Order: sequence, then C-alpha cells, then structure tokens
Amino acid sequence: MIFDLPAILGFLPLLLYIVLMFRGTDMNLSVLLCVLLGAVLTGESLTGFGATLQGALSSFLSLIGFIIVLGAGLGEILTESKVAQNIVHYVIGRSKITSQRQAIIVAMFISTALVSMLGTLAGSNAIIAPIIIPIVASLGITPSTLGVILHGAGATGLYIGPFVPPVVTIMGLTGLTYGQFMATAGIPLALIVWGSTFFIACRTQRQTEGKVAYSDADSAQDAFEITPQIRRATIVFLATMAFMLGYGIMAKSGASYAIVVMLVAALATGAASGMSLTEALKTLVRGSSKMYWMFFMFVLFDPFLNYVAKSGAFNALAGYIQPLIDKGGEVAFLMLSTLIGVFGISGAGVAQAQITHELFLPLVTENHISMTIWALVVLVACQVTFFVTPTVDMVGQMGLARSKDIRAMLKNGWCLTIITFLYVFVRAFLYVHGN
Repeated sequence: MIFDLPAILGFLPLLLYIVLMFRGTDMNLSVLLCVLLGAVLTGESLTGFGATLQGALSSFLSLIGFIIVLGAGLGEILTESKVAQNIVHYVIGRSKITSQRQAIIVAMFISTALVSMLGTLAGSNAIIAPIIIPIVASLGITPSTLGVILHGAGATGLYIGPFVPPVVTIMGLTGLTYGQFMATAGIPLALIVWGSTFFIACRTQRQTEGKVAYSDADSAQDAFEITPQIRRATIVFLATMAFMLGYGIMAKSGASYAIVVMLVAALATGAASGMSLTEALKTLVRGSSKMYWMFFMFVLFDPFLNYVAKSGAFNALAGYIQPLIDKGGEVAFLMLSTLIGVFGISGAGVAQAQITHELFLPLVTENHISMTIWALVVLVACQVTFFVTPTVDMVGQMGLARSKDIRAMLKNGWCLTIITFLYVFVRAFLYVHGN
C-alpha cells in the first residue's frame, strides 16, 4: 500500500464497486474505475499495469468470460437453425397439457432445460416466451404467473447446467467435480428454488386469475413447421451435447473443456442445419459479439481482485473476523459469509462468486472448511441476490412474460431466500457437528 496505509484500506476498490453497482453504473466502467483505484493504492507502475492486464488475459475469470461469449454464439446458432424453438415445441407437443397445473410444470421444465443448455437466463427465456405464451394463455395462465415461472425456473437452470458460467466458476474455485458440485450444492438449491417457484406460481395463478389476462391475440398460436433440416439439426445438437457431457464426466474435465463443448456443438448443429462452415462460424461470432462486453469486464476483474489481494486486505479482514469465529464457531462464519455474499455484494453472478470466494478464502483455509459446504455458500451468495430485490434479471423476466406484477416476483424471491438460508444453517450445523 502507498504511504504505508493500513492494509484494510485495500478494500476501497471493492467498496467502490459495491456502491457503483447499487447506483446502477455501467458494469465495465465500474470495474475499470476499481482497477485503476487498486493500481494507485498498491503503487503500480504503468509498465507493471500493462503486464498485469496481459496476465489477466490468461486468468480463470477470462476463461469464464470466453465461455459466456461462446455460449451466446451457440445460442445464436440454435436460434437461427430453429433448434431451440423445435425443442420447446417438441416438449409441449409430447406433454399433452390439459390443466393449468400441468401448464405451469411444463413451462418451468422448458425454461430450466433451455437455460441449463444455453447458460443464459435472459437469452433462453427470450426464445421461449413467444412460443409458450400462446400455450399458457389459452389455458388461462396469467402474465403474473408466467413472470414468476420464467424467473424462478429459469434461474434453476443456472445451478445444474454442466457448462453454465456459475457452475463452471464454482467448480473451478473449489476444485469439485461436477458430480460433487451437484450433490452438495447444485441439486439442493435447485430443488428449493424450483419448489418455491411452483408453489408461488400456483398461488399467484389463484390470486390473479380473472383480474389480469393475456389478450385473445396472445392466445392465437402461430404454426411452426418442423422441416427435415430442423429435425436433423435438433438430433445432432442433442446427441453432441449428450456425448460431450458424458465424455467430460468420465474424463473429469475442467472448466476449459466447456470451450470445446461449445465449439463442437455449435459447428455440428450449424452443419446439420445446412450452414456452411463459414456461415456457422459467422453466426457463432455474431452471437458471441453480443456478450463481448462481459468478456471485457471479466478480463478487468482479475487485476481488480488481484490488487485487493496484493494490498493485504483479505488477510487483514481474516484477522478482524477470526475472533468472531472463535466465539460463534464455524456455523456463524458460514452464515455470515452467506449473508454478506447475498446482501453485501452486487454485480454479475460469476463476479459475485469470485469476490465472495476471495473475500473469505483465508478464513476458509485457516478453519479447514470443506469445499463441499463452501460450494453451497458461494452458489447461494452469487445467485440468491437476484431474488431479494427488483434486479435487472427479475424485471427482465417480467417483461418477457408481459407482466407488471412485481409483488408476485418479490414474494417468490423472499420465500425461496428464507428457505435457502434455513437450509444453509441446517447444512452448516450438520457439517460442524458431524466433524
């Protein structure tokens, strides 16, 4: 630290980031300002700053950013080839929906499945909404209900997809395999969110039916013709993903394997849909370019966190909190870190996971906290945030459902948040007393 400032002041860039996020400042601008502040506080030279940025390009966060970019490119190919739409229509056609409860379950399943494959909540539900609205509208499902479904069920896909950014990030941070992550963090949180969403969606339907509704025009379903080309591309996509996933699990592959999966699935699906290799690559790049801003942000996030670590702030915080842990025990620490992650840190989910992990890692290491329980804490910290306040994710899903009922969204958010914290407490208690 410059001028021999106390190490704890190394958290100023992180504090600035949190303030800027809550003010709604552009994410890239926020992170850039934090990087510059961190560089100044640690006395970084201009040449050293350049070397730091060079190193950031090969960092784990940059890898996650590139996976997100490729995921957007794959989504573009699935949209262009009509594979995504075909998957939705196939599920709807096979489910033979006859009741509102069935419609809610099918809509939730479709949203969860597509988000887990594409790795993006907004992008996946944007594909689903125009197709599924006529189906649910014809059965009397209200916009308020569908808003709850798209937000809750869609978010669940981000906890279980093997190549979605939050899952890949937490696996990389904790060193857990996909099976270990799913058993200890992914599946438990997914069940909580899915269960809460289903309950609140059914309750919202009862409360809003007859008060708000889709128009007659919304109930008119457009015909979707499944050509042999679309059918072939769909089969190739699903077969490729199944094979690549199976191979990845057997080979115990790491985060970098997701790049191979995205590229192979995108190019194979593009070829099966009749695209030339050039056309498939252009489509992939066009879709990927939409998420370049996030890749840029993740490149900057690495030096941002490294400057905070270089200042000694993380170790200083560990020294301040350790007496609290000595008094309250590991259960208190796990609950405190979860609370700070959910309510004290804002921003992109992957960034929240990285910050939460780095913030408490010295204490996790010092107290020999198992990565199996820590993975759950990090997942809750980086994902439940988007349910407790009217975030962009929440409002965005309302818009896709054509709903204006923010109260229904918040009811689901707070319901699943309370249940999640209770579950984390029980898991922490059993973990501590089981050791």
